[in-house]
Amino acid sequence: MKTEIDFLKGIQAKSMLAAGIIGASIPLSWLGFIILFKEDVFEKWMLIPLTFIPLGGVFGALFFYLMGFVWFPKGTPKLIAILFSTLLYFIAIWLSAVFAFSLTGDWN
Repeated sequence: MKTEIDFLKGIQAKSMLAAGIIGASIPLSWLGFIILFKEDVFEKWMLIPLTFIPLGGVFGALFFYLMGFVWFPKGTPKLIAILFSTLLYFIAIWLSAVFAFSLTGDWN
């Protein structure tokens, strides 16, 4: 018995890895920039946001890749999918930031 999963057809592991790395590097570079130019020294609680926020970026970027390049590869649906998944990328980063800072007790 051969089972095919239609929504996963066309996925290339190399492209997904590149999307995940790019999606994680954007928030990680911003957080690194903030931490490097802050006058205080690096503290242990900063590891939680440095872990969870790029992880949210990875999931947002993977969704962006799937929507824009696998599920809707052409035409107007691709444009709509890219706009929607860009919005969802920033929402994923925001929610992971809220989660990370609520774990550290810095979110009121």
